[in-house]
Amino acid sequence: QVQLVESGGGSVQAGGSLQISCAASGLTFSSYSMGWFRQAPGKEREFVAAISWSVGRRYYADSVKGRFTISRDNAKKMMYLQMNRLEPEDTAVYYCARVSRTYYYSLKKDEYDYWGQGTQVTVSS
Repeated sequence: QVQLVESGGGSVQAGGSLQISCAASGLTFSSYSMGWFRQAPGKEREFVAAISWSVGRRYYADSVKGRFTISRDNAKKMMYLQMNRLEPEDTAVYYCARVSRTYYYSLKKDEYDYWGQGTQVTVSS
């Protein structure tokens, strides 16, 4: 079955950097666009970044554009989110997710069907 496992979360001071990873199994990873979402306490889960199956397209939420970089390694079935210049507002549980259809690119939460368990990122001021 499809499994997505995030890792690499932790605590960092404002202005610092962190990289989180997502390990995928049980799917033909190179056929699916993937995304990162986050959820802060008391807030809805929100889109952070997406990357197409062939790495040709990347898209970022305005709040992270210029600070975060999404990438993937199809051979290793891994996806990454490099987060620089972190701000306290970035504090949240970060989730990786798979788009529900092959060779399809989406930024909409409802079009993602498999989710990891999440990894906590805490940024202190």
